Amino acid sequence: MNTVVAGVEPRVSDLQVTDAEISARLVDGRTVSVPLSWSWRLSEATQAQRDHWELLGDGTVIHWPDIDEDISVEGMLWGTPAPRTAGPLAHLDN
Repeated sequence: MNTVVAGVEPRVSDLQVTDAEISARLVDGRTVSVPLSWSWRLSEATQAQRDHWELLGDGTVIHWPDIDEDISVEGMLWGTPAPRTAGPLAHLDN
């Protein structure tokens, strides 16, 4: 029996965000894409804000400083959309 062992944590080498998807090229040559709607912050951001990203954790996390959004490569691989949070004053609406 052959066993595959994960040796290296997946890391991003390049990223593209369009009106439809977030597409990350990984250092091992794979490309991972998820729908833009998985990140409500990126969905509501301008293209300039979407294009202004940086890599954190040696490429394991993508950060958009203008909108305070973070997406991990692991989350993209596992298919984990960003939760939409209620605003800080949402509890006052009741």
